[in-house]
Amino acid sequence: MDISILFKLAGLGILASMVNIVLKKSDKDEIAQIVTLASLVIALALVLDMIAGLFDNIRSIFQLY
Repeated sequence: MDISILFKLAGLGILASMVNIVLKKSDKDEIAQIVTLASLVIALALVLDMIAGLFDNIRSIFQLY
């Protein structure tokens, strides 16, 4: 397992939370929510790529087609 994906997800979370706090302090709650949702979509895309790789590995191990 590649540990760099964990650092990417942690960095994305920290960056999203910092931007969210700054936007909420400046009374831009709607944009803060959009930033949070965008970071969630990016994180899910990273995780789904890993899950797709896992299923490919399982398929090749058990020779399923």
